[in-house]
Amino acid sequence: MTNEHVSVMVVDDHPMWRDGVARDLTERGFRVLATAGDGESAQRIARAVRPDVVLMDLNLNGSSGVDATRWITGELPETKVLVLSASGEHSDVLEAVKAGASGYLVKSASVEELVDAVHRTAAGDAVFTAGLAGLVLGEYRRMAAAPDSVEPAPRLTERETEVLRLVAKGLTARQIATRLVISHRTVENHVQSTLRKLQLHNRVELARYAIEHGLDADPEEV
Repeated sequence: MTNEHVSVMVVDDHPMWRDGVARDLTERGFRVLATAGDGESAQRIARAVRPDVVLMDLNLNGSSGVDATRWITGELPETKVLVLSASGEHSDVLEAVKAGASGYLVKSASVEELVDAVHRTAAGDAVFTAGLAGLVLGEYRRMAAAPDSVEPAPRLTERETEVLRLVAKGLTARQIATRLVISHRTVENHVQSTLRKLQLHNRVELARYAIEHGLDADPEEV
């Protein structure tokens, strides 16, 4: 997916920052459909324009970016939310992911990192600022250790299970394709098929499922 095929909405309560991010993305070929300054407007506008990716700040004026994220991911399952926040607090990251965010980037990221993160989020990757992915996976492992956390698993093919195992290890679709010597498109097809079977929405939820079911370990380790 090229940048010009990716539609974006920017949500931030600081107009200068919001307009600057929108301008940077537009200059690099993304289609910025709309911007919003609070959670309520974000929900209303997202429903109307249905972007591929919503860039979401957490601390919005008088409203919660987490609540807006939860609503958008629940009501618009085809739209992915990438949090772009000044906070790198672990509690904020975990709360955003539990609300359905596909990734989390801190505002100290460069424009190049932002562009890459938006593109990868649109492609279905889980994208995190360095150091935060391990935090999320660690939390999922902790939750997986809790009683009654494992449910009977739908039947996956051997290849789908291989791909799922590598998703849980944090590999991107292209890295998985290289590892399994298959095409990037084939990997995406397996991921989408697995998401449908498991009734999940994105790679973050897929990684959580894999960890809860012990699929993040190598077969010889299980």
